[in-house]
Amino acid sequence: MTPTLTQAQRIAWLRLVRSDNVGPVTFRQLVNRFGSVEAALDALPALMRGAGRPLRMTTQAQAEDEIAALDRLGARIVAMGEADYPDHLTHIPAAPPILTIAGGRNLDWRRTVAIVGARNASAAGAKMTRLLTTDLGEAGYVVVSGLARGIDTSAHRASLTTGTIAVLAGGLDCIYPDENIPLASEILGYGGALVTEMPLGWEPRARDFPRRNRLVSGLSLGTVVVEAAKRSGSLITARLALEQNRDVFAVPGSPLDPRAEGGNALIQQGAKLITSAADIIESIGSADPRRTMLFEAEWQPDLSPMADAAPGADERSQLLTALSTTPTDVEELLAQTAIAPQAMQILLLELDLAGQIEWSSGQLVALRGA
Repeated sequence: MTPTLTQAQRIAWLRLVRSDNVGPVTFRQLVNRFGSVEAALDALPALMRGAGRPLRMTTQAQAEDEIAALDRLGARIVAMGEADYPDHLTHIPAAPPILTIAGGRNLDWRRTVAIVGARNASAAGAKMTRLLTTDLGEAGYVVVSGLARGIDTSAHRASLTTGTIAVLAGGLDCIYPDENIPLASEILGYGGALVTEMPLGWEPRARDFPRRNRLVSGLSLGTVVVEAAKRSGSLITARLALEQNRDVFAVPGSPLDPRAEGGNALIQQGAKLITSAADIIESIGSADPRRTMLFEAEWQPDLSPMADAAPGADERSQLLTALSTTPTDVEELLAQTAIAPQAMQILLLELDLAGQIEWSSGQLVALRGA
């Protein structure tokens, strides 16, 4: 039987994930380190003091208020491991511990294809998107995109009646761009879904769109690129799909059109050239939607003893010296510094909360000022 969080547990999850600098990786490390979300919350104030700068911890009242506000909007908080949590996301790195979802209760979240592309789409690109999307919908696939202008908008509109999922870079009440607020309402009206990992009131920033893109690709069996410049968010989505071990498809375009440069480059690099939805369906149609990805979905807390785990100033200094802007495995840091694993875990949590390090594909990178 699939577990469902109690209201008290849901509030605890929300409090932890909404606290300053607690992203998906840090959330998981905290729970692994302390054994439960509730224990991690108890330990968080001390870790924040160790981070060396003021950090905000989400209160019980703030979490309750967010849940109540979402309920008024007809939306819900879904935690990893619950029945409503999209199965495909459990197999990606840095999967969000919680999602805010509006609508989509009757969608098939396992038969999903992402379609992304240029915001300044050509008429031909928009038409191709409509053709692909319509045929995919008729074949029983739900279309995922990012509610952006251009190709994203065409994909959502063409799949309103067959099922579509719009992934937002901001809060559920901060639809971007404004011109697509009516489209978001239509998506919900037709039984589609709006998805975000951001809190209510969160206005999307530039850095939030790549985070959004990893969910677009992560929700999908494959990602289709229709028109994309060489440096574009669509190519970021394609790269993330490859990192998630998902299929990447691209529609070829004229070498004279800058909007085709990105898609053509993807094909040169091994993406599957497509000219119809049949090409996509042939590639993913026989795949088990629950197929094993590169990353294990299972999440087991580390309940190792806490005794003598507190690191000293010398160990902190050693670790800061060993870190650099070059991605480094934790195992390498342990070998180089001889810091005890439990002390290393605490130090990394403190540095993560302080914003001095970040995780990249399972490796650590020191940020400026670290």
